[in-house]
This record gives sequence, C-alpha cells and structure tokens, in this order.
Amino acid sequence: QEITGVTLPAEGKIKGWEFGENQRIACANVDGNFYAVDGTCPRCAFDLYKGTIVTDEAFGPDIPRVACPTCATTFSLRTGKHGPALKRTGLAGFVGGLAKTATANDASKDAKAFIITRDEETGQVFCKER
Repeated sequence: QEITGVTLPAEGKIKGWEFGENQRIACANVDGNFYAVDGTCPRCAFDLYKGTIVTDEAFGPDIPRVACPTCATTFSLRTGKHGPALKRTGLAGFVGGLAKTATANDASKDAKAFIITRDEETGQVFCKER
C-alpha cells in the first residue's frame, strides 16, 4: 500500500505516521535501512515513535529495536517481537517501573512489523505488513 504525505526519517531517527483507519506506524532509519512497527506500544498503549532506537548487541541478535518511552519494553524493528526492557534511571526509570506494574498482563505481546520501501525514481513510499 502506498503511503502519501509522509517523509522518511533521517539516519538514526524515528518518525510516527498516522493514516487510514486509525493506523499508526513508527518508522526508523538505522544504517540507511527503514524499519517499521505498530506506532502504539502493545503493552502500555503509548507512542512507540517517541521511543529510543536500540542497537546494542547486548539485546541479542534481533536488533535494531525500539524501546517504549513509557514502559521501556523493547520491540524488534525487524520482526516486532518483544524483548528485554531498556534500563532507565531517574524519573524515566520510575515511570517505566509503574507502567510495567500496571500492564503486567500484556508483557508478552508483540508488535506488528512492516516492510517499508521507497521508489527511488518517484519518491513514493510503500508499506506492507511483514
């Protein structure tokens, strides 16, 4: 499906897109490759496109990942699989701890993953579910 009216994120950045029937996607650019997952965290329903891109190999082979800015759960940008939480300190760590406690039942939900392509000639952006 073609997505109109969107711009792709710059290297190392993540952007949120909203289109269609309440469809929200978080698209990230990691090393020139575009990855996308649901724009809403399956665990706490916060905006994943406001999250942190994680490329640390300590998170396993399924990187890059996006860490939810609220509950800190990470999701593979390649597959959408949930994984270990990003350790945060200070207020962000405190809020993440509260969010995890409040949403413990949905701790193992995965996010939908999408394939993002761009036609180099026309600049059109396409998205399909993985």
